[in-house]
Amino acid sequence: MKILGNIVWLIFGGFGIAVEYFISSLLLMITIIGIPFGIATMRLGILALWPFGSHIVDKPQDSGCLNMIMNVLWFFVGGFWIALTHLGFGLLLCITIVGFPWGKMHFRLMRLALAPFGKEIVNNDF
Repeated sequence: MKILGNIVWLIFGGFGIAVEYFISSLLLMITIIGIPFGIATMRLGILALWPFGSHIVDKPQDSGCLNMIMNVLWFFVGGFWIALTHLGFGLLLCITIVGFPWGKMHFRLMRLALAPFGKEIVNNDF
């Protein structure tokens, strides 16, 4: 069922969201300062390609308050706008009962897009 959900996800918007993530990742990686943000965006893009069958867990806090500082910077650099994209697609898909699982996935990705540092994506397939 996860494979079918991921295929439908790709056809109806998942590919577009992933392209948005990959383009922003490349733009962020142009500068040395933007590389950590670009890596976080690349992880989000990979998750946006195949989101069903994975979940997000908190990483153990071993870097002090660095994750919090990076999340605050991320929010102002681009996280807010990416989260708005997910919110718009999520609301649009939740209008119908059929699109509800995909809308719910956008809301899950929106939560991660607001604060990606300190999170880890775990695949449930194995």
